[in-house]
Amino acid sequence: MTGPGAPARPLPTVRTALQLLRGHWRPAYLTAVAATLANTVPDVVRQLLVWDDPRVGAAVLVDVVGFLTAVVAQLWVTGVLAGLPEGGPTRVAGALRRGTGLAWTAVRRAPATVAAGVVLGGAVSALLTVPASVAALGLPRVLGPLDAPAPGAFAVAAVSDVVASAVTLPFLALVLVLAGGDRLTPRAAGQ
Repeated sequence: MTGPGAPARPLPTVRTALQLLRGHWRPAYLTAVAATLANTVPDVVRQLLVWDDPRVGAAVLVDVVGFLTAVVAQLWVTGVLAGLPEGGPTRVAGALRRGTGLAWTAVRRAPATVAAGVVLGGAVSALLTVPASVAALGLPRVLGPLDAPAPGAFAVAAVSDVVASAVTLPFLALVLVLAGGDRLTPRAAGQ
């Protein structure tokens, strides 16, 4: 990727993150599923609080809360997966602190690389969730207030969000680990 101390470049880092994800898919996705399921409770509760509230402001507030809980989940997954590039195990203890430090360092050290990870992960997430949510809820409810949707339609949208999170969290976590870690080149394949 790059030499020690040099900022991580976007495309090589993304490629390395995908290789790591392929080589360590089980712990990466199990960690992401755990974070996603833990995040689903506040995610659903925040939506239920404004279930039939027609105000756009309520919808925006709910989206802000959802964004913040998603950031916490992302930082936790990043911290848990921090050792994977060097062949280390997943570590839950101190994961949020470790993930926050790695993300902060990555943003300072390699903002273009972090942006590439966010854009690519966001694109995959959108492909997984937007069509299902629009088909189930309709575009006005996806963009604005929920306006008391049918429970089945809401469940479809919620499940699509869960799937998108579980799929994309480990990818961005590994981009952050690679861009924010001290070691920018992982060991050879087969780790």
